[in-house]
Amino acid sequence: MMVLPRGVRHIPGHLDRDSQKALVEDIRAVVEAAPLFQPIMPRSGRPFSVKMTNCGPLGWVADRKGYRYQPHHPVTGRPWPPMPGRLMALWAELSGHDQPPEACLVNFYRDTARMGLHQDKDESDLGAPVLSVSLGDSCLFRVGQVAGPSPSKSFRLDSGDIVVLGGESRLVYHGVDRIYPDTSTLLKHGGRINLTLRRVNASD
Repeated sequence: MMVLPRGVRHIPGHLDRDSQKALVEDIRAVVEAAPLFQPIMPRSGRPFSVKMTNCGPLGWVADRKGYRYQPHHPVTGRPWPPMPGRLMALWAELSGHDQPPEACLVNFYRDTARMGLHQDKDESDLGAPVLSVSLGDSCLFRVGQVAGPSPSKSFRLDSGDIVVLGGESRLVYHGVDRIYPDTSTLLKHGGRINLTLRRVNASD
């Protein structure tokens, strides 16, 4: 059995099929209100291989100005849609934090998309965990260390799995090495949705 860094929790199959389908419908409504966009890396201007959007009071964006949270969609200029109640309930159940999430980043991965090892460090409240929900095709998820990307460990995430990064591993490096195409029938046209819930601002 793989031993993960202290503070990293992998909860396989936490969401059953019906719960996954209901959450996908919630996210379809989010995307209708806040269309997927393709962020770019601030220094190079290279596009991410994933498309993304957000829901909740704040949304994470990346462009030539840098990485940041803002209250409106970078293309439409409209406020982000509210966070679905099902996501709020997951946070209350699994986060162990007494304040609600302020942002849910929605990443959509096609077959060839990936996410390099990185830290989630644009939040001022590092006492709150990051809660990640996998929907659709499986992926190979990699976790490094807080001090750097290596040494690292990889494990598979399937549809309905939850990962929580908290405590001493709140700033652990993590990323997605690859997508396993056609491993789920949840999404009609395939692909993987990752929902990342975050508390952005420190509590008063």
